[in-house]
Amino acid sequence: MKVGLFVPCYVDALYPEAGVATYKLLKHYGLDVDYPEKQTCCGQPMANAGFQDKSEKVIETFDELFKDYDYIVAPSASCAAYVKVYYPKILEGKHECISSKKIMDVVEFLHDVLKVDHVPGKFPHAVSVHNSCHGVRELGLSSPSERHIKPFNKIIDLLNMVEGITIHEPERKDECCGFGGMFSIEEPAVSTRMGEDKIKRHMATGAEYVTGPDSSCLMHMAGIAKKENMPIKFIHVVQILAAGL
Repeated sequence: MKVGLFVPCYVDALYPEAGVATYKLLKHYGLDVDYPEKQTCCGQPMANAGFQDKSEKVIETFDELFKDYDYIVAPSASCAAYVKVYYPKILEGKHECISSKKIMDVVEFLHDVLKVDHVPGKFPHAVSVHNSCHGVRELGLSSPSERHIKPFNKIIDLLNMVEGITIHEPERKDECCGFGGMFSIEEPAVSTRMGEDKIKRHMATGAEYVTGPDSSCLMHMAGIAKKENMPIKFIHVVQILAAGL
């Protein structure tokens, strides 16, 4: 099995430790992992800003770069969801989309494809799990509360294998944190208030850390917490799973 590691641009620039942890964890399970150095942004920011047509060249380049891998794995639920859900719609009738069928968020890949029964991480801390909107409603990492189906959470399934960890979920566990890409730029006051409410619910669990599969959501909340001196830390779930490698 040959895996292409996709590290989204904001992860590469701001949270490279999440990309490194993903690489180490995949190698830990004996996979043939490659990082194509010519990879760029997946095009999501352009589309979110209303310039979807401007992203077509970026999408075609991405698709060509990753087409020969068995799977494409990314430490970002939102970017993985964009490639999976929107690439085929944008390229319809113009270019056969290959990457959309192969891309997975790292949590989804570990849980559904590798079906791991152990993780190397040791993390003796209390964490509150953040279920990002894209992860819940486009990748199926956990059950959406509004559908009233049998609850499941692939993030928690993996975290339960980590030695020493204590896991919590906040009240209104799959409500948006307010980031939403361009939403946080166009509606900063509303976005900030949503983030404040979400952070307070995470803190109410008694957790030391907020964790989740999407660095964008964690980035949004971490920025608010830092600005307002809220005593809570943020860490990508793959860093916990790979702790000690």
